[in-house]
Amino acid sequence: MRRWIPLLRDLPVEVSVLASIAFFVALGFGIVIPSIPIFAESFGVSALAASAVVSSFALMRFVSSPLAGSWTNRFGERIVLATGLGVVAVSSLLAGLSQSYVQLLVLRGLGGVGSAMFTVSALGLLLRVVDSGQRGQASAAWQGGFLVGGVTGPAIGAVLLAISIRAPFFFYAGTLAVATVIALVYLSPARIAAREETVAEEGGVVPAETRAGGWAELREALGNGAYRAALAVNLTAGLTAFGLRAALIPLFVVQGLKQGPSLSGWAFLVAAIAQACFLVPAGRLTDLRGRRPAMIIGTSATVVGMVMLMADDLASGSVSLALVVFFASMVVMSVGTAFLGSAPSAVVGDIMGGRQGGSVVATYQMVSDLGAVIGPLLGGLLLDLYGFEWAFGVGAAVAAIALVFVLVMPETLRKPTPSR
Repeated sequence: MRRWIPLLRDLPVEVSVLASIAFFVALGFGIVIPSIPIFAESFGVSALAASAVVSSFALMRFVSSPLAGSWTNRFGERIVLATGLGVVAVSSLLAGLSQSYVQLLVLRGLGGVGSAMFTVSALGLLLRVVDSGQRGQASAAWQGGFLVGGVTGPAIGAVLLAISIRAPFFFYAGTLAVATVIALVYLSPARIAAREETVAEEGGVVPAETRAGGWAELREALGNGAYRAALAVNLTAGLTAFGLRAALIPLFVVQGLKQGPSLSGWAFLVAAIAQACFLVPAGRLTDLRGRRPAMIIGTSATVVGMVMLMADDLASGSVSLALVVFFASMVVMSVGTAFLGSAPSAVVGDIMGGRQGGSVVATYQMVSDLGAVIGPLLGGLLLDLYGFEWAFGVGAAVAAIALVFVLVMPETLRKPTPSR
């Protein structure tokens, strides 16, 4: 079946397994996230307190990522991955049974710890089981699993929410249980070890025999300009795609474009379709032409998309023209997201060189989470003080700074030497 899916063709079976796990995780998350504020408010708390339940998950995910990296190095990706999924599954099940606001808040925070364990270990494993010429495509497949699950989840969540306010939590626990079983059954330790040896023989940017562990490993990676560029790009992706765009677009549609709120839903759907269409080209270009060209395309598209939103807010033309520019900007930014989901991860895999790199992966993941936390807060502040054009302008400026890092980074793709 894998040969019929372009994202998975010619990739190791472990990539298909991890993409499937990503799908079930994103599916469950998309189902439960709309119900969390509503469930929290049912305990008679304020809107701010209800929002804190959402933030507790993100905050605990962020602060526990270094521990997740350390545990990955110590116990291995498979164990940490399955344990993390189990933690989120159990905490979600218990959250659905919560009898008070405090219980819900604590259990969602605990779920954030499990999410960090899953994300860091799964991404680390993904980058270890493929060689240099497949890391872009593998990262695109991983991104595709999250994308399909994330698009499908809210539709199912709406049906479940009509049945019961607690039902989405139980369904979420079920999808995570399925993902846990898939991880334990299909991620064979013997196969993982064999793949590690194969990839290690192919080689990486940092030779395995010279690699250190823990913080020494991270300091070594930070000395590499390509890793610094990957961090800058991932921070940009978190701040713009998961921060500014997610927080401001619904408001921009209503306040800036003077349209109904449903238009933002259509805009995000168009953006998801555009991103899906460019996942395969992004992955292939990353592996054939190099990480740097793909990252240049991704960051440049992000800058252009943000500038288009600025122009759309400042323009005083017709409504139809404003809508065309708006949808075009969403497509352009989605193209950027597709490329930025493949190339920077491939850089991290190149630097790991086929070996465990929990601290390297954890730091890479943390900067994206940091951007996602800062983005809505910064965007909201700028919107209140100066307007949409300033909020989108800061997003464009951050992406432009990341582009500078990318332009001066060394290429990390190691193409095989032709045999005589």
